Amino acid sequence: MAGIGFELRRILKRESFINLLGAYGLAGVISSGPWVLSVLGVMLIGVFSFALEANQTSVIQFLVSVTYLMAFSLILSGLFQHVFTRWVADRLYESRVDIILPNLMGVIWVSTGLAFILGSVAAVWFMPGTSYIYRLLMLSNFVVLCNLWPVTIFLSSMKSYRRIVVVFALGYLVAIVAAVQLRNFGLEGFLVGLLLGHSLLFFSFFYTIIRQYPGVTLLRFDFLRRAQIFPALIFTGLLFNAAVWADKLIFWFVPETSEPIVGALRASVIYDIPIFLAYLSIIPGMAVFLVRMETDFSEAYDRFYNAVREGDTLDRINRFRDDMVLVARNGIYEIFKVQGMTVIVLFLWAEELLAALGISPLYIPLFHIFLIAVALQLIFLAIQNVLFYLDARGMNLTLCALFLISNIVFTFITIELGAAFYGYGYAGATLVSAFAGLVLLSRKFDELEYETFMLQGR
Repeated sequence: MAGIGFELRRILKRESFINLLGAYGLAGVISSGPWVLSVLGVMLIGVFSFALEANQTSVIQFLVSVTYLMAFSLILSGLFQHVFTRWVADRLYESRVDIILPNLMGVIWVSTGLAFILGSVAAVWFMPGTSYIYRLLMLSNFVVLCNLWPVTIFLSSMKSYRRIVVVFALGYLVAIVAAVQLRNFGLEGFLVGLLLGHSLLFFSFFYTIIRQYPGVTLLRFDFLRRAQIFPALIFTGLLFNAAVWADKLIFWFVPETSEPIVGALRASVIYDIPIFLAYLSIIPGMAVFLVRMETDFSEAYDRFYNAVREGDTLDRINRFRDDMVLVARNGIYEIFKVQGMTVIVLFLWAEELLAALGISPLYIPLFHIFLIAVALQLIFLAIQNVLFYLDARGMNLTLCALFLISNIVFTFITIELGAAFYGYGYAGATLVSAFAGLVLLSRKFDELEYETFMLQGR
């Protein structure tokens, strides 16, 4: 997300309350806009379809199908999420702009191949009793989504944040209109509308990238060369996305906590509704996260490493290092404070909020647990972001593995303990991961000068 900091700094320099709100509002839209628009777009298809008296079974099957598409496409695209972004950054540093677009084409072809193979296996083995058209549309949507996420991340590295949000809004508007118009065709009609919207998003983003990075060749696979990539980043993206979805997948496929919806796809009504609402609560914290990480911390980071590269005095280098530690600590504390206030407000208004949405008050205890869990996950993300700045790839990989393993183990334990403990597995995993992240980050800062100068001497 480096680059948006320049825009945020420009706004914050005006030093007024309105500009402060503007900076945080921009950060909130940029950090959460595409994700929120994706969720709301799919939900609005369901809402409008219900209002227009479409077949309720088809609508529910559509919403569950899309949830699976999102989950597995994000997990698979995690293979490219960090490693290709880092590869692009290194090539930009080397002024090798001409090979970026051909390698993005390479990523798309590799992603398409993996998505097609895995999606075809899933269509054959995990969708018994469904129509061939449904399976083909699920496969098509899966391939498009697996390509959409890497392109979106790549576009973020180009600092085209506003374009991403605007195009996402237009793409999901097309999806909503098309799906509602095709509602009489049932589940397949909804999936056709979604495919049109996602295809528009993908090709619009890809067109923007082609204009920005014209290439001299059509296709290259330099990003697969061992000498140019960091394998730890491949597994970091994969494990993190798998960890985020692990507890949901377990609740979907454990018979006691779920029910069949379409083919072999299952859903957990008791778990899915409160976790969806809780995830929407992180928007204020995400805004603070982006502002603090991309203004204060990035500036402190630049001061420290510029001092090292330019051979500044040891006293000034130590002072810049202490400033960077202080900024990181204050940034994480501010995220904790803002998200904590958000959690408290939602705790107090949980009953009224659920009643307004027509959701049973029986969900309130689980909703409370998830509010705390997603707040902890946001802290964990902030810690990971600082570690990425410090190039602590091994530490981030360890934390993602810990998050995945603890989420799986704790979730199974809570299911065995009974309904009163649902949600505590996910909350426990985020707590353990965030605490471990703070410990590793503290150790990294303690060893920062030694590691920096050792690397300089190589």
